[in-house]
Amino acid sequence: MSVIISTVLLAVSMLLTASTAYSDTGAVTGAVVEYKQGDVVLEGYLSYNKAKTAKVPAVIIVHDWMGVGDFTKEQANRIAEFGYAALAADIYGKGMRPKSADEAGKLAGKYKGNRQLMRERAKAALDYVRTLDYVDTSRIVVIGYCFGGMVALELARSGADIAGVVSIHGGLDTPDAKSSKIKAKVLVLRGADDPFVPKEDVEAFQNEMRHVGADWYLTAYGNAVHAYTNPKAGTDNAKGAAYNEKADKRSWTALKDFFQEIFSK
Repeated sequence: MSVIISTVLLAVSMLLTASTAYSDTGAVTGAVVEYKQGDVVLEGYLSYNKAKTAKVPAVIIVHDWMGVGDFTKEQANRIAEFGYAALAADIYGKGMRPKSADEAGKLAGKYKGNRQLMRERAKAALDYVRTLDYVDTSRIVVIGYCFGGMVALELARSGADIAGVVSIHGGLDTPDAKSSKIKAKVLVLRGADDPFVPKEDVEAFQNEMRHVGADWYLTAYGNAVHAYTNPKAGTDNAKGAAYNEKADKRSWTALKDFFQEIFSK
């Protein structure tokens, strides 16, 4: 998917380019970081509020099918403004950034076809965040957009010890729902008319949540399709992917409420 440029973060986004290694916006500091899954080097972006002195909650943000880019970094900065540590995680690997939708489809397909590898890449981000001495490891949430929403759910299905997981217009299918070991609270924010997440997948997901006894809820935004948070997707719902300003704003509010529910002590 194309990069979302948030008007709220326009000043920040002007500072961020594909080669940006560092940004400092007031109390929020962001930097490109490297970590590993096995021998594979992954390159993410870590943002946190340096004014905080106590341990803080952490949010891991998983990119869409285009890989770590400006939008994911901007989301990390936005979330860090709440006082949380935020990592824009890398699933593909350092230097693996698709240049077209065709390349993105093939690369994302590699992980869709190998959910174990997908989970391992997500867990590498989780393990990295847990090494940060200013993070409260009992309060970690993983969120994802489109492809990233699927990744976030797969990490939760693996039984990862995380407080919550959020899928934003992400895929809901999984090869083996019966093996799910979900411990986290689950939030799904989807377009009600998303053709890329068919009714059968939604129903199967709901049955999966019931089967594992998860604490979950799903919100479907009317008149919204896939990629409803992406202004670059256009406004033609007939294409299956289109921006919806109301759904975008409402889902951001729902996300903040979810953080407040989980992170409040």
